[in-house]
Amino acid sequence: MRPLGTSESKPLLCLGVSKTYRIGGAEVKALKGVNLDVDHGEFISIMGPSGSGKSTLLHIAGTLDRPDSGRVIIDGRDVTNLPESRLSVVRRERIGFVFQFFNLATQLTAVENVSLPMLLSRRYVPSEATERASILLRLAGLPENRFRNTPRQLSGGQQQMVAMARAMANDPAYILADEPTGNLDVDSSSKLMTLIRSLNRLVKVAFIMVTHNPEVAAHAATVKFMRDGELLETAPEPFRSVIRAAKTTEVDSPLELEDELDSLFELEGRACRRRFVEGGITEEELLRDLKELDEMRR
Repeated sequence: MRPLGTSESKPLLCLGVSKTYRIGGAEVKALKGVNLDVDHGEFISIMGPSGSGKSTLLHIAGTLDRPDSGRVIIDGRDVTNLPESRLSVVRRERIGFVFQFFNLATQLTAVENVSLPMLLSRRYVPSEATERASILLRLAGLPENRFRNTPRQLSGGQQQMVAMARAMANDPAYILADEPTGNLDVDSSSKLMTLIRSLNRLVKVAFIMVTHNPEVAAHAATVKFMRDGELLETAPEPFRSVIRAAKTTEVDSPLELEDELDSLFELEGRACRRRFVEGGITEEELLRDLKELDEMRR
C-alpha cells in the first residue's frame, strides 16, 4: 500500500550526498556527490565491489548516518539536519528495513515483532496492530502455525519473511534491503525475491536493494552500479553482461496476493474512521485517506 498522503512527493531524493571517513589517519571518501532519485513503485538494485560506497549510501538513505554535504529528502521533507529524536520517528514510520541478519527481537513472537512498530507509532490500537501484523505475515508467506513462534523457532527463510512483514508495518515510503538473501539458501532466496517483486508490483512500495549477487540484482527493474564512491547510471560492460544473462533466467511468477491486500485495505479504512472519531485526524484527512484507499483498490 502506497504511503497515505504522499502522492505528490517522491519517496526518496539524495542530492549531492558526500561522506568521508577517517581511518588510521587517512581520509576515505566513501561517497562523492551521489544523486539518487526514487519514484513510487520503483525497484532499484545497487551493485558494486566491496568498499564502493553501497552500504554508506544505504545507511544515509535510511537516516542511520548523516552526509557531510548534500541533502536527503523523504516524502518531500528535507530530513538532513533533523535531530536524532525526530529521525528515529522518520525511520520507524517512513522507512522499512530488511537486513541480512534479520535483526528480529528474539523474545517476541513473529506477530509481536511486526506489531511493535505499529504500537510505537500510536497509529493503531493493539487489536488493529495484531490483525494488521497477521495480514502482513500472510502476505509475506509465513505459515499461520508459525505466527506465535519466536525467531529461534523459525528457519532463516521464515525469519526473513517476518522481517519483510515488519518492514511493511507502517506503510513506509520505501524499503531498504541490505543483502537480503545473504543468509538464505537458494530456495529461500528465490522465494524472497518473488515476494519482493510481488509487493513492488501490487503494493507499489519502492525498494532499494544492495547486493553482490547479479542473479538477485536482476530481479530489479533498474540496476545501478557503484564504484569509488560514485553511483554510475551505466555499469561497466562485464557487469552488464552478467545482469543480462541473469535476467534471461526463468523466475517464479509474481504471487497472487489480492485477498490479503483486500483485507489490508479494509482494516486500514476501519482504522482511519476510528482515528477520526477519536479526534486523531481531521475530516479532510479522513476523506483524503479513504479516497486514496479506494484508488489503490482499483
